[in-house]
Amino acid sequence: MTDIDITRALKRPRLLAGAGVLILGLAGCASGDAESASQPTASATAEAHDDHDHEDEGHDEHEDAAATESAAATPRLVATYDGGIVVLDASTLETVADIELTGFHRLNSAGDGRHVGVSTTGGFEILDAGTWSEAHGDHAHYFTAEPALTDLVVEAETPGHLVNHDGYSALFDDGTGHVVVVDSAEWTHMVEEGHLDVVREYTTEAAHHGVAVATSEGNLLVTIGDEDSRSGATVLDENGEVIVSSEDCVGVHGETAFTNASGEEILMTGCEDGALVFHGDHVHKLDGGAEYARSGNLFSAEGSDVVLGDYKTDPEGSLTQVAVIDTAAETITPVDPFDGSGAEYTFRNLARGDNAELLVLGTDGTLRVLDESGALVRTIQVIDAWETPDEWQSPQPTLITLDGMAYVTEPATREIHIVDYVGGEVWKSAEVGVTTNEIVGVTA
Repeated sequence: MTDIDITRALKRPRLLAGAGVLILGLAGCASGDAESASQPTASATAEAHDDHDHEDEGHDEHEDAAATESAAATPRLVATYDGGIVVLDASTLETVADIELTGFHRLNSAGDGRHVGVSTTGGFEILDAGTWSEAHGDHAHYFTAEPALTDLVVEAETPGHLVNHDGYSALFDDGTGHVVVVDSAEWTHMVEEGHLDVVREYTTEAAHHGVAVATSEGNLLVTIGDEDSRSGATVLDENGEVIVSSEDCVGVHGETAFTNASGEEILMTGCEDGALVFHGDHVHKLDGGAEYARSGNLFSAEGSDVVLGDYKTDPEGSLTQVAVIDTAAETITPVDPFDGSGAEYTFRNLARGDNAELLVLGTDGTLRVLDESGALVRTIQVIDAWETPDEWQSPQPTLITLDGMAYVTEPATREIHIVDYVGGEVWKSAEVGVTTNEIVGVTA
């Protein structure tokens, strides 16, 4: 295990827009459709807090006055905008914090329901969304605090994807091919201890826009490529020995990892002509059905054999079909969720529901709910019609799911909409004061 000293990164306070220096407890802990870009950075952080037990009272109380106990979990949303990051209450859509940060930034869940990875110039910063729970025997206590953003915790020349699986977070540097794997629970302790315990590090043979996935068995999936092309992926054991590898995946992009209906762990990557499905010590290539049939973003659901992917047969064309990938039947079925209406979508418009539903947001402003076969179950009109942007970094309607609800951003009106995708209605809409771009949710 490697220790990365982050003491220097935790000395300067981050300022909130319209607020003062943060003094609070920092505890707790997508893939894109185009190349990740480096972005401007900023300073950071907050002071650590201590807990102490009150065994006589049967529960713990935080000594930190900034931590407030709640009756239930308080999920939050984290969204970027041009000039900063805003943290919202996921139920009320009220602004909890507005953190100034210049430039375009990418967001990824940090894997513990509390923290969010922020790709920025020089590496990855970690945002504490300020909401968490603590288990105590047969019950839990729930807390909230002001959000806080650290300075760099993992250096990277060109920070790319942060992927969570099996309790581990794998951070990939597109500029060097360097991979850092961290126990997702480690984000909780990094401020108090002043360093980050790294479970594993690995560097690919050549730098490329890639991705890595770590498993609890100690295995590591990494993509294969260089600055000119990408060809496949390999799975390494804990000693760095190859378990299985395939270079039959031109343009490899996008990944997912999940436990299927039979309880088997599946690792997947998308290709320009199908997908790779890794089953332990062997790999299957699924045919995309055309010479060019790209699925570069994959969305799985625990306990399901079906993976939802984007699907494009024209490199210069629009996204009008989705890929319904049955990993048990080893098939990829193109489905037009818009029934020939001409609506389109982008890589930010796909998600999975709590019961493995396939969710697709179209440029007609309608959210489609499909079953695992790809059959349409219901439609929900959520936002006004919109057009896909020329640049993937531009603000655009984005779809995520969190705690049984769908969240749809509408940059044109600076609104966020909460959608009951099971009941078939928009539950709440609110103007949030900024033109949101990327968004993730934390469950607390």
